[in-house]
Amino acid sequence: MERRILGGTGISVSEYAFGAMMLGQWGNPDHEEGVRMLHTALDAGVNFWDTADMYSHGENEQIVGKALKGRRDEVVLATKGFFQMGADPNQGGLSRRWLTRALDDSLRRLDTDYIDLYQVHRPDPTTDIEETLSVLTDFVRAGKVRAIGSSDFPAEQIVEAQWVAEKRGLARFRAEQPPYSIFNRAIEAAVLPTAQKYGMGVLTWSPLASGWLSGRYTKPSDVDLSEGRKTLQVHKFDPALPENAVKFEAIAKLKKIADDLGRPMTHLATAFVRAHPGVTSAIIGPRTPAQLDDLLAGADLVLDDDVLDRIDEIVPPGTDLNSAEKDYTPPALADKRLRRR
Repeated sequence: MERRILGGTGISVSEYAFGAMMLGQWGNPDHEEGVRMLHTALDAGVNFWDTADMYSHGENEQIVGKALKGRRDEVVLATKGFFQMGADPNQGGLSRRWLTRALDDSLRRLDTDYIDLYQVHRPDPTTDIEETLSVLTDFVRAGKVRAIGSSDFPAEQIVEAQWVAEKRGLARFRAEQPPYSIFNRAIEAAVLPTAQKYGMGVLTWSPLASGWLSGRYTKPSDVDLSEGRKTLQVHKFDPALPENAVKFEAIAKLKKIADDLGRPMTHLATAFVRAHPGVTSAIIGPRTPAQLDDLLAGADLVLDDDVLDRIDEIVPPGTDLNSAEKDYTPPALADKRLRRR
């Protein structure tokens, strides 16, 4: 497994990160199997593990904590805070009040005394970025956190956070975690160049585009909208929507490229993400040992320019195949009151 340095931190991380989201009630409820999967990945050289407090409402961090026992020094551990963890409105967001508790709760569930990379899971329009950076800086100075990062931040908010950190003498975001796949390339236009400009590491998620690039879906009848998260994310999966219908044509063309390489679609998809010079590590999120084995087997694939050019012809650089798939919508677009006098 190749290693890269995470931004300017000096921390060496694998070019694959184990995204643990599917371990626990959201995916694989078998804790012991989850621990074995994490250890299998670590033994294969995947030293970067990513979780979050809200995954399976804390259960995910508990599973990762079990896997850390006896091997903590081998792992670069990342977790995140922001999403609601209770009914009270103050049990979420990026305020000092909430993040102080959220971090302590994560440390307890993970059964560790420090986090290598603590990330804010989404922007919070209700909290000044200086307030958030101030408490994150205190975490670093207290030794609870080694480095801080953002997730799903638009380029302009990455710039603002960097400017505020410099102006106020605060710790700055050293990493960004955006979605990135052959089907979701919008971050190539501004987010990745901005992260590169500021020397930030980039930890990308969903290289298989929520499973579309797993090879599982080749025709509309393959999509069962009653299955799991598809009931909540119909906009990503409903084949009747024109934005999703075009995916099948793209998949057929991509399968031809994968077949020419003698590799499964999963290997092509993850190799594409790793090929971008702005990407430090690609998060893989297996639910089963078989899925993990398949993804690990693709770690050696390097795509040449001819293959990347063929992919560019299918999904142009800087575009999302389905523009409705964004996981963060700025308030200026989500709230119509902000667009009307």
